[in-house]
Amino acid sequence: MPSDREVQAARRAALVEILRGQQVSDQRDLVEMLRGNGLPATQSSVSRDLKALGAVRTRGYYEIPSWTTEEDEASPFRKVTPFIRGVRQAGPYTLLLITEPGAGRLVAQAIDDARWEDVVGTVDGDSKVVILTENFFFQRLVYQRLKYYLRLEGNEIAEVRDPEPG
Repeated sequence: MPSDREVQAARRAALVEILRGQQVSDQRDLVEMLRGNGLPATQSSVSRDLKALGAVRTRGYYEIPSWTTEEDEASPFRKVTPFIRGVRQAGPYTLLLITEPGAGRLVAQAIDDARWEDVVGTVDGDSKVVILTENFFFQRLVYQRLKYYLRLEGNEIAEVRDPEPG
Protein backbone atom coordinates (compact mmCIF):
# COMPACT_ATOMS: atom_id res chain seq x y z
CA MET A 1 0.00 0.00 0.00
CA PRO A 2 1.51 3.38 -0.99
CA SER A 3 2.34 5.93 1.70
CA ASP A 4 0.58 9.30 1.95
CA ARG A 5 3.65 10.98 0.45
CA GLU A 6 3.68 8.62 -2.51
CA VAL A 7 -0.03 9.26 -3.11
CA GLN A 8 0.55 13.01 -2.85
CA ALA A 9 3.48 12.84 -5.29
CA ALA A 10 1.43 10.80 -7.76
CA ARG A 11 -1.51 13.21 -7.46
CA ARG A 12 0.76 16.23 -8.04
CA ALA A 13 2.41 14.60 -11.05
CA ALA A 14 -1.05 13.85 -12.47
CA LEU A 15 -2.13 17.47 -11.87
CA VAL A 16 0.89 18.74 -13.80
CA GLU A 17 0.05 16.45 -16.72
CA ILE A 18 -3.64 17.40 -16.67
CA LEU A 19 -2.98 21.14 -16.54
CA ARG A 20 -0.32 21.04 -19.24
CA GLY A 21 -2.64 19.08 -21.50
CA GLN A 22 -5.89 21.01 -21.11
CA GLN A 23 -7.53 24.09 -19.69
CA VAL A 24 -9.35 23.40 -16.43
CA SER A 25 -11.23 26.17 -14.69
CA ASP A 26 -12.64 24.41 -11.62
CA GLN A 27 -11.04 22.41 -8.81
CA ARG A 28 -14.07 20.08 -8.74
CA ASP A 29 -13.23 19.05 -12.30
CA LEU A 30 -9.66 18.33 -11.24
CA VAL A 31 -10.91 16.19 -8.34
CA GLU A 32 -13.06 14.16 -10.74
CA MET A 33 -10.22 13.76 -13.25
CA LEU A 34 -7.84 12.56 -10.54
CA ARG A 35 -10.41 10.13 -9.18
CA GLY A 36 -11.00 8.91 -12.72
CA ASN A 37 -7.28 8.11 -12.86
CA GLY A 38 -7.59 6.08 -9.65
CA LEU A 39 -6.04 8.71 -7.38
CA PRO A 40 -7.72 9.72 -4.12
CA ALA A 41 -8.54 13.42 -4.19
CA THR A 42 -10.64 15.97 -2.37
CA GLN A 43 -11.13 19.65 -3.10
CA SER A 44 -8.90 20.56 -0.15
CA SER A 45 -6.11 18.17 -1.19
CA VAL A 46 -6.24 19.51 -4.75
CA SER A 47 -6.15 23.07 -3.44
CA ARG A 48 -3.05 22.30 -1.34
CA ASP A 49 -1.40 20.53 -4.27
CA LEU A 50 -2.06 23.43 -6.65
CA LYS A 51 -0.52 25.83 -4.16
CA ALA A 52 2.53 23.60 -3.67
CA LEU A 53 2.98 23.33 -7.45
CA GLY A 54 2.85 27.12 -7.86
CA ALA A 55 -0.31 26.93 -9.97
CA VAL A 56 -2.28 30.08 -10.58
CA ARG A 57 -5.78 30.62 -11.81
CA THR A 58 -5.69 33.29 -14.45
CA ARG A 59 -7.63 33.93 -17.62
CA GLY A 60 -10.28 31.64 -16.22
CA TYR A 61 -8.26 28.46 -15.80
CA TYR A 62 -5.42 26.94 -13.80
CA GLU A 63 -1.87 27.02 -15.13
CA ILE A 64 1.41 25.60 -13.86
CA PRO A 65 4.32 27.56 -15.27
CA SER A 66 7.36 25.73 -16.55
CA TRP A 67 10.43 27.94 -16.48
CA THR A 68 13.26 25.53 -15.95
CA THR A 69 12.79 23.44 -19.09
CA GLU A 70 13.52 26.23 -21.57
CA GLU A 71 16.91 27.44 -22.79
CA ASP A 72 18.31 30.93 -22.25
CA GLU A 73 16.22 32.25 -25.15
CA ALA A 74 13.73 33.22 -22.49
CA SER A 75 14.40 34.03 -18.87
CA PRO A 76 11.82 32.90 -16.31
CA PHE A 77 10.43 36.42 -16.43
CA ARG A 78 9.95 36.44 -20.17
CA LYS A 79 7.54 33.55 -19.89
CA VAL A 80 5.15 35.61 -17.75
CA THR A 81 5.15 38.83 -19.78
CA PRO A 82 1.74 38.04 -21.30
CA PHE A 83 0.29 38.36 -17.78
CA ILE A 84 1.64 41.90 -17.30
CA ARG A 85 -0.52 44.90 -18.10
CA GLY A 86 1.93 47.67 -17.25
CA VAL A 87 4.67 49.05 -15.04
CA ARG A 88 5.13 52.33 -13.21
CA GLN A 89 7.36 53.94 -10.66
CA ALA A 90 6.10 53.53 -7.11
CA GLY A 91 8.80 55.47 -5.28
CA PRO A 92 12.48 56.32 -5.63
CA TYR A 93 13.63 52.67 -5.57
CA THR A 94 10.46 50.74 -6.32
CA LEU A 95 8.52 49.71 -9.39
CA LEU A 96 4.96 48.47 -9.56
CA LEU A 97 3.93 45.85 -12.11
CA ILE A 98 0.22 45.58 -12.85
CA THR A 99 -0.73 42.01 -13.80
CA GLU A 100 -3.77 40.08 -14.92
CA PRO A 101 -5.96 39.19 -11.93
CA GLY A 102 -4.48 36.21 -10.12
CA ALA A 103 -1.06 36.42 -11.78
CA GLY A 104 0.83 38.55 -9.24
CA ARG A 105 2.35 35.60 -7.42
CA LEU A 106 3.38 33.94 -10.68
CA VAL A 107 5.11 37.08 -11.98
CA ALA A 108 6.89 37.73 -8.66
CA GLN A 109 8.12 34.14 -8.57
CA ALA A 110 9.43 34.45 -12.13
CA ILE A 111 11.39 37.57 -11.18
CA ASP A 112 12.78 35.82 -8.10
CA ASP A 113 13.68 32.73 -10.16
CA ALA A 114 15.45 34.91 -12.75
CA ARG A 115 17.76 36.14 -9.94
CA TRP A 116 18.19 39.64 -11.29
CA GLU A 117 21.18 41.09 -9.41
CA ASP A 118 19.69 44.57 -9.30
CA VAL A 119 16.50 43.41 -7.52
CA VAL A 120 16.50 43.27 -3.73
CA GLY A 121 13.16 41.47 -3.62
CA THR A 122 9.56 41.35 -4.69
CA VAL A 123 6.23 41.62 -2.92
CA ASP A 124 3.30 40.03 -4.68
CA GLY A 125 -0.41 40.63 -4.58
CA ASP A 126 -3.28 39.23 -6.59
CA SER A 127 -2.78 41.57 -9.53
CA LYS A 128 0.30 43.60 -8.62
CA VAL A 129 3.99 43.06 -7.92
CA VAL A 130 6.21 45.52 -6.11
CA ILE A 131 9.83 45.28 -7.23
CA LEU A 132 12.33 46.59 -4.68
CA THR A 133 15.75 47.92 -5.70
CA GLU A 134 18.65 49.28 -3.68
CA ASN A 135 19.00 52.64 -5.45
CA PHE A 136 17.77 54.70 -8.37
CA PHE A 137 20.46 53.36 -10.68
CA PHE A 138 19.25 49.77 -10.14
CA GLN A 139 15.66 50.92 -10.47
CA ARG A 140 16.52 52.36 -13.87
CA LEU A 141 18.27 49.12 -14.91
CA VAL A 142 15.27 47.03 -13.90
CA TYR A 143 12.97 49.44 -15.70
CA GLN A 144 15.03 49.10 -18.90
CA ARG A 145 14.91 45.32 -18.63
CA LEU A 146 11.14 45.40 -18.11
CA LYS A 147 10.77 47.79 -21.02
CA TYR A 148 12.70 45.41 -23.26
CA TYR A 149 10.65 42.35 -22.31
CA LEU A 150 7.29 44.10 -22.26
CA ARG A 151 7.86 45.85 -25.56
CA LEU A 152 7.94 42.38 -27.09
CA GLU A 153 4.36 41.90 -25.89
CA GLY A 154 3.20 45.44 -26.70
CA ASN A 155 2.39 46.16 -23.03
CA GLU A 156 1.98 49.62 -21.56
CA ILE A 157 5.14 51.23 -20.20
CA ALA A 158 5.11 54.28 -17.92
CA GLU A 159 8.37 56.24 -17.80
CA VAL A 160 10.47 56.06 -14.63
CA ARG A 161 11.39 59.54 -13.40
CA ASP A 162 14.31 60.69 -11.31
CA PRO A 163 13.35 60.87 -7.63
CA GLU A 164 12.27 64.30 -6.49
CA PRO A 165 14.94 66.24 -4.59
CA GLY A 166 14.43 66.48 -0.93
